[in-house]
Amino acid sequence: MRIGILGSGLMGGKLGTLFARAGHQVVFSYARSEEKLKRLARKAGGKARAGTPREAAQRADALLLAVHWSRVDDVLAQAGDLAGKLVLTCSLPMNADDSALVVGQTSSGAEELARRLPGVRVVAAFNTVPSEVLFDVYAARRKASRPSLAYCGDDRRGKSTAARLIRDVGFEPVDAGPLRIARYTEPFGLLVAQLAYERRGGPRLAYTFQRFK
Repeated sequence: MRIGILGSGLMGGKLGTLFARAGHQVVFSYARSEEKLKRLARKAGGKARAGTPREAAQRADALLLAVHWSRVDDVLAQAGDLAGKLVLTCSLPMNADDSALVVGQTSSGAEELARRLPGVRVVAAFNTVPSEVLFDVYAARRKASRPSLAYCGDDRRGKSTAARLIRDVGFEPVDAGPLRIARYTEPFGLLVAQLAYERRGGPRLAYTFQRFK
């Protein structure tokens, strides 16, 4: 697939790298410098390259939105018309100092994004694990037991694409339902962050859901 990365920080940079290593065509965009984007593309290898948000969006089969909530409007303006596109968002709706969610309970960041982008297929994914664990999960992707990764959305085809990319990175996709379920997955992402960054053991942390019959 052709995947555009809108936001090439820790999450965008690492996920874009793994998408490229899984064989997808990746365009990294929206970083502090063009040189950083070029460096990410070189390290990712394959068919990865650097570009502008508009270039990342133009021919993309899927876009990954991976910016701080305060930068969403800016990056979307630079990306241009996204009508009909699939946007996977891992951006949590955090306040300026990342101490609390600014959207919750009766809505979610993913739902607010969908309202801002009528005609765009929005799927919430990759926002419930720390960036530090991504390369470890990818390295262990051929093992029989994989960590879980919850995702949600309203578009069946978009969710199918999200599930494929989740598997490509090394996780087992868990369909949590419609996009409104992001009201629960986004706070869950903060729980995972609390365990990863505030408790002993470090941020190389993932989770697994199991069913018992």
